Amino acid sequence: MKRRNFIAGAAAVTAGLAAPKMLLGNAAAQSKAIYFKGVTDDNGYRFKSTNFASVDKRWHRQMVKYFSSEPEGTVVIDTNNHYLYWIWENNTALRYGVGVGREGFQWFGRANVSRKARWPRWVPPKEMRERQPSLPESMEGGPNNPLGPRALYLHSANGGDTGYRLHGTTAPWSIGTNASSGCIRMFNEDAIDLYRRCPIGTDVLVLEHIADRA
Repeated sequence: MKRRNFIAGAAAVTAGLAAPKMLLGNAAAQSKAIYFKGVTDDNGYRFKSTNFASVDKRWHRQMVKYFSSEPEGTVVIDTNNHYLYWIWENNTALRYGVGVGREGFQWFGRANVSRKARWPRWVPPKEMRERQPSLPESMEGGPNNPLGPRALYLHSANGGDTGYRLHGTTAPWSIGTNASSGCIRMFNEDAIDLYRRCPIGTDVLVLEHIADRA
């Protein structure tokens, strides 16, 4: 499977008058608020529950027909269509909607789940902090942590840390888009669900191009 090296990119910055920017900010905040409804208590923390009624049903967690040569229990990520499949028997899979790396930050190939964490600590990579100097050196786990309530850490076949994770998100509106710096984002509820299902050592295959077979 083809692998692509991590490539640094630059974020675009827009400018405008103060008043319109403020109005846009308020409108954006209101549009994002529809993605939340109620709260969920989890392992001593409380996070905003996803309002799945506001989410396109194609991104909802669901059982689908899926044909793959990979064995049962493998995680297959279709970056082209923004789906993560956890393979079951009889050509079926549990499918999750995900957010993937934006242009210049995608990665493809094989890895395995080497570690799992509840309410993980976030340590932004050096390259990310160079692009965004305002980022902290680290952030303890909690509802404001961009990794969300769960993270599955991916290592390569030789045991090296890829630097990529499967994790929750504080931005549920980014599911179904190319928005991350390479990590695979999931709704928080889905990240918790996948965490329960995948043991340490789970094989992960990230596909560069695949037809939507579901």
